[in-house]
Amino acid sequence: MSLFQKIKETIRENFGFLSIAVVLFWLKTYLAYNIEFSLGVEGVYQHFLLLINPIASTLFIFGLSLFFSNSKSRYRALLVLYFLNSLLLFSNILYYREFSDFITVKTIMGSSAMMNGLGPGVFEMFSWHDIFYWVDFFAVTYLYRKKRSILTQEPQIKKRLAVGTLVTALLIFFANLSLAEIDRPQLLTRTFDRNYIVKYLGVNVYTLYDGVQTAKANSVRASADSSDMAPVLDYVDSHFASPNPDTFGQAEGRNVVYIHLESMQQFLIDLEMREESGEVSAVTPFLNELYHSADSYSFSNFFHQTAQGKTSDAELLLDNSLFGLPQGSAFTQLGSDNTFQAGPQILKSLGYSSAVFHGNVGSFWDRDNVYKSMGYDYFFSSETSYTLTPENSLEYGLKDKLFFQESVQYLEQMEQPFYSKFITVSNHFPFPADEMNTVFDIPDTSDDTINGYFNTVHYADEALAEFFQYMKDSGLYDNTVFVLYGDHFGISNSRNRTLAPLIGRNPNLWGDYHNAMVQRVPFIVHVPGIGTGGINDTYGGQVDVLPTVLHLLGIDTKSHIQVGQDLLSKERDDVVVFRNGNVITPEYVSLGTNVYETVTGRNIFVDEELTPELYNEIAAIREAGQQQLYISDQILNGDLLRFYTPANFERVDKSQISYLNSPAQLQADLAEMGIKSTSLISEKDNVSTVPLYQTDAPELPGNQLVDEPLAESRENEAAAEDTKQQN
Repeated sequence: MSLFQKIKETIRENFGFLSIAVVLFWLKTYLAYNIEFSLGVEGVYQHFLLLINPIASTLFIFGLSLFFSNSKSRYRALLVLYFLNSLLLFSNILYYREFSDFITVKTIMGSSAMMNGLGPGVFEMFSWHDIFYWVDFFAVTYLYRKKRSILTQEPQIKKRLAVGTLVTALLIFFANLSLAEIDRPQLLTRTFDRNYIVKYLGVNVYTLYDGVQTAKANSVRASADSSDMAPVLDYVDSHFASPNPDTFGQAEGRNVVYIHLESMQQFLIDLEMREESGEVSAVTPFLNELYHSADSYSFSNFFHQTAQGKTSDAELLLDNSLFGLPQGSAFTQLGSDNTFQAGPQILKSLGYSSAVFHGNVGSFWDRDNVYKSMGYDYFFSSETSYTLTPENSLEYGLKDKLFFQESVQYLEQMEQPFYSKFITVSNHFPFPADEMNTVFDIPDTSDDTINGYFNTVHYADEALAEFFQYMKDSGLYDNTVFVLYGDHFGISNSRNRTLAPLIGRNPNLWGDYHNAMVQRVPFIVHVPGIGTGGINDTYGGQVDVLPTVLHLLGIDTKSHIQVGQDLLSKERDDVVVFRNGNVITPEYVSLGTNVYETVTGRNIFVDEELTPELYNEIAAIREAGQQQLYISDQILNGDLLRFYTPANFERVDKSQISYLNSPAQLQADLAEMGIKSTSLISEKDNVSTVPLYQTDAPELPGNQLVDEPLAESRENEAAAEDTKQQN
């Protein structure tokens, strides 16, 4: 027999059965994707990626059977692999039906935890059509039984073909990954969402990826012990900035409303642009009003400190006074397993209820798991709490005006005082043109992203004004402290030269210094009625927000593990460190090996001789920044907070928290309180305040045109408020 005939016989004898198995499992997986999982697949390109993503992993796993020495062992191995892979897929199907999420490796490794997660009614989760997820396995088993009587020894060259099969599978995978990176860059490094990995790369690849991440986290966590807390406690004690006695407790007992201003940057404050009509208009008129209000503590030198985790990093920083990771997202890599001492859990001992409002899927950034670790009572997301349609939503969720309008039905039912967070999404890259919501004559630059940015920013500002008006009309405003913050940059460094003329800068003089300084984002703490606010030029960042807010609420944070400092404290250091180690102070901007004067932007290392005194001063600044990052990383990576509990703090019991139907849970809790309820709707004798919410969102019936009288009314009210403050 010739070599060609040997190869042909080998392919027929071995790859015929393997090919049937691969094709059957591929089709079954694709069927499950479309029937069982909500992966948010949009467009022909994503549907194509969904179609091909099971091929590589299925071929690789089933191809392992080719390494067995004889045909009988090989076929049996293939059946075992087929069964195990089917079991993994089917387990994810059942788990997803209950939790709208995929099984983690930790859940798989602990079978009892997995069954507890699925619940005692696991068998009630089965559907009649589940039999179709096993028909193919029975078919492959039947083919094996039919053929086993004629199984023969393989030709000697089988191992070459086995290796070739695995290599082919890997090549297909890398091609799949390359195509996925075109649609979703940094897919495996930033890890936005488990759904994304499954959508682009498949269930098997997600399971492997989750296993690698779990192993890395476990190795660090396992080596940590209580002695590792000693340097952390020393740092926190020496770094603590005592609260300002003039501001400590000013907002005691008030509700807390965090408003997450997606992609909002500081240069927008007070920025005016000339529209095509010739009229000069403010880009963010309402935010400007809050910024300059005597009831607001506003910060002109406040920087975002996020890295690859972007929005999730911002949330981690603000809720915990801890930095994100240098690579990837701490939410997705560590958040669901780590111990936290977050704002909502700290305030729970004072009777606060807590909730997050987000018009996107709960699994994005693994929020539906991480929020439990932080102690949030409720999480209102698009799966259970909002009505999303192609008209009222964008890629990242519900448009802001509709998001706020739909959220107040839940806010009015929350027990007061409450700690709440609203995550807006309309002002999100790539800032698409939306004719229904074009409210600002956008600039005409060569970059469509920049052009669209100013329109979506203006829309977000209008949505914010509508929400504040509701808070006033409903009666919640006066007893609430509002914390508004930009989460990260909206315009990337690569576009800053195009942006420069719009914000009064010379693009030809733009450099690294300007890229660093434009990372300022708004931070405003609005406390109605205090009258002692103002614009503060202290230098700070998102890691400083939690101690600042807690001190305003009258809570002593000295025993809490927080690496930030109160921005209103007279003892704070005025050192802002970025996740990459760059540092900014009122005097110097340290970027890599270069150092600039903060005010002028002059490169000190270029323009003057470096004296020993100046060298030591800059070295000390860099060391302070590195120490803060190091302590934060030690806390997160080692999960060190499990070894320390501050006074009057109760650890989170995640088993008591479920977000499967937060609206129903909220109503049940409200009913249980009865006449003792402190919710707004109870104060109004169960008359809802939702009708008080006024919005000109064109997606709603009757709002196809902007409500000019409403807009004029708001402008008159703002003008009257300005006059009042001036007098």
